[in-house]
Amino acid sequence: MRKKIQLIIGITICLAIAVSAYLWATNMMQSLYLYRSPLSRTPPAPGETTGSSVTAKVVIILVDALRVDTAFNSDIMPSLIKLRNNAAWGTMHSQPPSYSEPGWTTLLTGAWPDISDGPAMNLDYANIYPFTQDNIFSAAHRLGLKTAISGYYWFEKMLPQGSTDNSFYTEEEDNLADQQVVNAALPWLMDDQISLLLIHIDQVDYAGHHEGGPRSINWEEAAKRADTLINSIVSQLDLNKATVIIVSDHGQIDSGGHGGQETIVLTEPFLLVGNSITPGQYPDIQMVDIAPTISVLLGLNIPATNQGRPLLNMITLGKDKTSLVNIALSNQQDQLLKIYLDAIGQKEKLLDGQNIVSATQNSILSARNTRLTSERLKRGLIAIILLGMCLFLVIQRQTRKTIVFYLLIGIIYSLIFNVRYALLDQHPYSLSWVPGQKELVIYIAVTTTIAYLMCWLMFNLFMKTFTKKPIEAARQTIFLTISTIFIVAIPLYLSFVINGFLVSWTLPDMLSMYLAFVALLQCMVIAIIGIFLAGLSVPISFVARRFTGVTI
Repeated sequence: MRKKIQLIIGITICLAIAVSAYLWATNMMQSLYLYRSPLSRTPPAPGETTGSSVTAKVVIILVDALRVDTAFNSDIMPSLIKLRNNAAWGTMHSQPPSYSEPGWTTLLTGAWPDISDGPAMNLDYANIYPFTQDNIFSAAHRLGLKTAISGYYWFEKMLPQGSTDNSFYTEEEDNLADQQVVNAALPWLMDDQISLLLIHIDQVDYAGHHEGGPRSINWEEAAKRADTLINSIVSQLDLNKATVIIVSDHGQIDSGGHGGQETIVLTEPFLLVGNSITPGQYPDIQMVDIAPTISVLLGLNIPATNQGRPLLNMITLGKDKTSLVNIALSNQQDQLLKIYLDAIGQKEKLLDGQNIVSATQNSILSARNTRLTSERLKRGLIAIILLGMCLFLVIQRQTRKTIVFYLLIGIIYSLIFNVRYALLDQHPYSLSWVPGQKELVIYIAVTTTIAYLMCWLMFNLFMKTFTKKPIEAARQTIFLTISTIFIVAIPLYLSFVINGFLVSWTLPDMLSMYLAFVALLQCMVIAIIGIFLAGLSVPISFVARRFTGVTI
């Protein structure tokens, strides 16, 4: 009777684990998709302008997913290399999540994804909302400058209504779409009334996702065509009057894809050429530096939520203009710090830094870490208690040998799972390789099933489970299931401490959150399979005992 009760309790626990894992996983991802900045309802107000413009027109050429190695390969992009000889250029760095929508928001607002209030993940067109934070298009519109944009149709929803005077949008991403995008923009390039123009070239990203990734010939061909389009754009401009910025929004991993925290997807090419620009190779910059630099070039206000620094070392400026820029930047950073600290409930404190931007950002980071540390200490205590309770469930009424073997099987399962995941299929531990949620769930479910079935058979052979009574065979399968889940769930404990149960007031650590999400999917599948195998153990044990002559 006691073993039957234990079996029933074990099955109930497995059902609870399966349901809880499903609910946690779905709500975890939903909270990431629904994430909003602490500043979403209290955006800083735009400040004073940076003085007179130093160029008549700024043209932003955004080549989606263009990697540094591709951009600076003379065999693939000769026009870009030729242009670089007269440009200020270098390497740019971004922050995760490395998707297009958060990248575009950072480029145009100067704010990192955790406070820019742009989407943290790529949202479907219907769900995209306009910028709530100040941006260079809105800043230009307030100053009475005309703006234009030509590119993918997500921009139509992201840019606030009325901030663009001319626009062309497409739902396609291939070479034909890029040609249409550039053709639509050509008249605006020659229109002296348009001061700010963004042209979005998308086919490199398309090749990475759908045509073999950055190591394929299709990627190179797409980059070559993008290079030709860049040349056709720049050739229409008088670089003695206009300034061109060429950037990317993210890179791609070798197999194709982005979204995670790998260095290759967070490193992009940067090139600034034209009026008032001092050519040469410069030290690495940050993606947040683009928006304030454009503000200086056009005499706009620094975007109010900006976290970057204008690249003054690349621009020829007079003393009066430099002084105005520094005053505007100082006031903008001071306001941002006050509003951000108030939004997250921290006290005002300005830390030391090499300049006002580094001092402000150090203070923002310190305040964020102070709150996170306090929350993590509380969650750490909860995690220790939960870990102890889970361990108790695994070891109760078991011999030391059995406990060790249960846990060993859990470790072997993890090894089998990760051998297929990382070694055989060569997937990174990040969202970058994931083509979609459905594909990820199917892959994890199949891999988990294969790995756990192998471990279950190994366990039964070693423990001779099927020579025992059917109820005992089922009970041991359930306990094996629970102990395996205990091992698999280790990333969950860590992610809970680091990130919390769901995404809330700040973006999570992407690596630990991804590992936790994968662990949740495994726990759900193992729990369901464990119940099925426990039921299967009963007839197998019954037949095995009859066949071997063991008395039932």
